[in-house]
Amino acid sequence: MLLSVVVPCYNEEEVITATHRRLLEVLGQDATVQLELVYVDDGSRDGTLACLRELQGHDPRVRVVSFSRNFGHQFAVTAGLDHCAGDAVCIIDADLQDPPEVILEMLERWRHGVDVAYGVRTEREGESAFKQWSAKLFYRIINRVSDTPIPLDTGDFRLMDRTAAEAFQAMPERDRFVRGMVAWAGFRQESVPYRRAARFAGTTKYPLRKMLHFAADGILSFSTAPLRLAIYVGLAAAVLAMVGVVYALAMRLATSNWVEGWTLLFIAVLFIGGVQLTFLGVLGEYIGRIYGEVKRRPLYLVKEQLGFEPGGLPQCASAVPIRTPEALMHPPRQPAHTTGRTGAQV
Repeated sequence: MLLSVVVPCYNEEEVITATHRRLLEVLGQDATVQLELVYVDDGSRDGTLACLRELQGHDPRVRVVSFSRNFGHQFAVTAGLDHCAGDAVCIIDADLQDPPEVILEMLERWRHGVDVAYGVRTEREGESAFKQWSAKLFYRIINRVSDTPIPLDTGDFRLMDRTAAEAFQAMPERDRFVRGMVAWAGFRQESVPYRRAARFAGTTKYPLRKMLHFAADGILSFSTAPLRLAIYVGLAAAVLAMVGVVYALAMRLATSNWVEGWTLLFIAVLFIGGVQLTFLGVLGEYIGRIYGEVKRRPLYLVKEQLGFEPGGLPQCASAVPIRTPEALMHPPRQPAHTTGRTGAQV
């Protein structure tokens, strides 16, 4: 069987050679597996692309897709899936925090009929207490507000059957949240627990600002709860206002005291104004996403491809350098090398 390993890379010059060597050492233990290694350079500013060119020059199993600029991790994963041809596809980051040894367990699950085997982090070494706490909080919040259950404590480290990968490719939205999109697709999915290591080298590509942006993308892409919350807060404010009116009238009729309260009125107006502006911002986020969709720009632009047949197509499948929804709805594909999970040669 042909296994495609998709590795998104952004400024990973210090670690990419070690990652490639480790993948070959681990996956070479299974003699039934043919490898295709798809590295996606997400507009790196260091020597990552030069390292990938060198790897491809020494190993014909290596494919390299290089973006015209930095489009983001989720788009790099998408491009890797667009440019691979395996019966099964594994997504793994280049920093070696996700141990390649776990891929063997995922492969075993796949051979037993599992369509998606996703990694669940039981421990997270090398991460601050705040990052671990915020990650746990995020998954619990998104599962409370989303209609699609997303497994807790997961990342994008997973192995997918070709059918599940093609289902993912059929989703053309521009706000990509890979783990949520795969969960939405369904199929038979199982978790594979593992211990996440510290980075082998280099620095994290997800500072706090990016983490917050990523969390917002996940929640807004898979839930309309923020919009519903605006309705609930508006109704609650209306009820409080009615209670205030009734109380003021009762005080006026029952006693000679009139409810004075310029300060109270000012606070109430300020509160309502703040709520309105907040939910106007939420509404603007959703409208902005609609605006991004209707522009119909490509999800990413490919500057360079290595290891593919002439014409910019992968050797084992057809994929477009510039990905558009129309091309994805009817993607031409060549037959794979094997018949599927059994690994029988065609």
